[in-house]
Amino acid sequence: MAFDGTWKVDRSENYENFMIKMGINIVKRKLASHDNLKITIEQKGDAFHIKESSSFRTLELDFTLGVTFDYSLADGTEMSGSWTLEGDTMKGIFFRKDNNKQLTTTRYFQADELVQSYSYEGVEAKRIFKRS
Repeated sequence: MAFDGTWKVDRSENYENFMIKMGINIVKRKLASHDNLKITIEQKGDAFHIKESSSFRTLELDFTLGVTFDYSLADGTEMSGSWTLEGDTMKGIFFRKDNNKQLTTTRYFQADELVQSYSYEGVEAKRIFKRS
């Protein structure tokens, strides 16, 4: 599958403003901006296993496309939602448990890079990953 592999963050666009809009405090924003995030994606049909490793945490997550699940962001924000596959794009629609506001995340390829984009309350951001 196209998403399978290990991806290391290379650069970010507007990520600081996105984190501010999400309400992430300055200490956690500074850590996140230098987190050396690595994502490993394994897909078997509609089932995914994701491992996110960064400077300050490791998270392993299993989900099935279209099935709602709960998880927490690195800053502790609790979320609930699901991923779908729309052509060559993975799209996640998640809702914060504390305020029910929507976070949309997409993963898609641009040349040989994996782009993970975020949209929250009108603020857009991207993290661009290279295969590791």
